[in-house]
Amino acid sequence: MTRLGPRQYAALAAFALAIYLPGRASLPPLDRDEARYMQATAQMLQTGNFVDVRFQNQPRYLQPAGIYWLEAAAVAATGTLHQRAAWAWRIPSLLAAVTSLLLTASIGAALFGPEAGLFAALLLSVSVLMTAEARMATIDSCLLTTVLLVEWALLRALRDRAQEVAAPAWTAALYWGGLGVGLMLKGPVILIPGFGTPLALALLERNARWFGRLRPAWGVPLMLAIVLPWMIAIGVVSHGSFFSNAVGVNFLGKIASGQQAHGLPPGYHTLVFALAFWPSSFFAAAALPFVWLRRRQPEVRFLLCWIVPVWLVFELIATKLPHYVLPAYPAIAILAAAALTAPDGWTLPHSTIGRVLLLLYGLLWLLVGLAIVVAGPILLWRLQHMVSLPALLAAIGGIALVAAAAWLALVLREPRRALGFVAAGALVTYASLFWVVLPNLRMIWLSPRIAAMVDAVKPCADSRLASASFSEPSLVFLVGGNTDLVNAPGAADLLARDPRCALALVGTRDEAAFRARLAHDHIAARPLGHLQGINYSTGKRLSLTLYGAR
Repeated sequence: MTRLGPRQYAALAAFALAIYLPGRASLPPLDRDEARYMQATAQMLQTGNFVDVRFQNQPRYLQPAGIYWLEAAAVAATGTLHQRAAWAWRIPSLLAAVTSLLLTASIGAALFGPEAGLFAALLLSVSVLMTAEARMATIDSCLLTTVLLVEWALLRALRDRAQEVAAPAWTAALYWGGLGVGLMLKGPVILIPGFGTPLALALLERNARWFGRLRPAWGVPLMLAIVLPWMIAIGVVSHGSFFSNAVGVNFLGKIASGQQAHGLPPGYHTLVFALAFWPSSFFAAAALPFVWLRRRQPEVRFLLCWIVPVWLVFELIATKLPHYVLPAYPAIAILAAAALTAPDGWTLPHSTIGRVLLLLYGLLWLLVGLAIVVAGPILLWRLQHMVSLPALLAAIGGIALVAAAAWLALVLREPRRALGFVAAGALVTYASLFWVVLPNLRMIWLSPRIAAMVDAVKPCADSRLASASFSEPSLVFLVGGNTDLVNAPGAADLLARDPRCALALVGTRDEAAFRARLAHDHIAARPLGHLQGINYSTGKRLSLTLYGAR
């Protein structure tokens, strides 16, 4: 297998850290899922229960405990549990993202040479979806690493078959161990690429005997040894509820019907690809003629057998989110990199329709890029009525770089230079977004502001907060376990039960019900603080008042 050198890997890791480190410490939890992972991990450390994952008093039976263990290890190692410093929970995602780029480069180098490996890592590293997932304390970056380890082991077994040598035992251990770890992270999702790739290859080649090189006789027990101990433990603790909910509701339910308002028709992932894989999406589309002409080559066939099962499965299931197809992105990046580095790789489609479609996709790519570049200053002005000179300069520079890249790619047909320009534009935009724009969007960061207000006015060290009008999981994480997400009467009842220490957070739309219950409980409340903002999860403007008992 063709290799990259240690210096190249070190430079690639440093590049990845330069992309993914900005904003990790300054940004609060970015979405509901991230906050739930953080709070469940904090409760795991506080209770010492590493089997039964819970968010507050509710079981979180959605996937196995692997990601919570990783985050718990990071938080325990940094000693940041009580500070609720979000960056510590995000360490596993950061390390996984960097590792995934290194593995992408390694696989790309093995298939098409070192230059293609580096280009593949660059294409993946600057993509919008990868940039987002690397910053969040969620599963997907870690799952991607296990997918790449499994695919790397499959590639090694195929290469050993071609050279007519026995695959070493560690290759089989890597494959089955990667599947076991993937099962502990997100259940059977890892099996889609893990079994889908060899199955697709076996169907195309009409020969599955090479799979025996991976020693399934002891490999399957190894995979099960990783996941079975926890599965048995959670089965006993939950009396089987984990399996009925995680498999029956969460996994199979997503196949049959759209969950959490994410039901979308087939074709969604293909449409969103222009944004989710930007700025690399155009280079992937332009590589299609290269891929089609070489579809029977073993290297291209392997990558297609990696991509197609993942893409088909997630296009066909009812529930769709952009990150579901992330396991296919490294293979797409490698194919695009192969086209960029091959002497005759950058070829136009033969048909006129194909050329027109590629041109239209290029124009869409340009418009998506310009929208991303100018989004930061626009958001600052619309939400904060703020003009930021660094954000404006970054937007101006980003517009120039993206426009130059479009000219180079669509008119002059110089794809390598175009990639350099657009990648530079993406890096400038990301730096502005995570260093300047998002930290200053105070209107959308309600949970940190509420937590600061509670800390400033709480009458007791262990004061309990009842939030009636703002029920985001990030509030529970930042305020701490002493937070109840209730309705307006429930908030009033808490003040009645603990008038000395309790606090209630109530919005204007719940004010009447809150005061009616206060009157019923014969309790008078006094305002301790007030703030306004936007719940970015729902888009609703909120006016919130913090109350204590008079």
